[in-house]
Amino acid sequence: MSDHIRIRKAEGTWVVRAGGAVIGETKDALELNEGSYDPVIYFPRADIAMVFLDPSDTVTTCPHKGQASYFTIVSASGPIPDAGWSYETPKAGLEQIAGHIAFYPDKVAVERL
Repeated sequence: MSDHIRIRKAEGTWVVRAGGAVIGETKDALELNEGSYDPVIYFPRADIAMVFLDPSDTVTTCPHKGQASYFTIVSASGPIPDAGWSYETPKAGLEQIAGHIAFYPDKVAVERL
């Protein structure tokens, strides 16, 4: 694992809202801290209403975490392109985030209850 990335269990209950609707809630979130970036909350897929997420064609590569695939959220107010991402097969040492999805806080609301 990269020395500047730390993953730990995120305390409490976390919710993600898009277009006014709750699309996920979990007590099993992970918090990823990377260098000087703001912490990112990763939600287990099992706790996300995946019916509202469509895979997009966007793919990026992080030199530390690996290849990320993206999701567009389908909401009542319209699509929210590339609102979330996932590392399906993260690099060695970061396997904890496999099966999890993170969301851009400027596109959806990610809140601790």
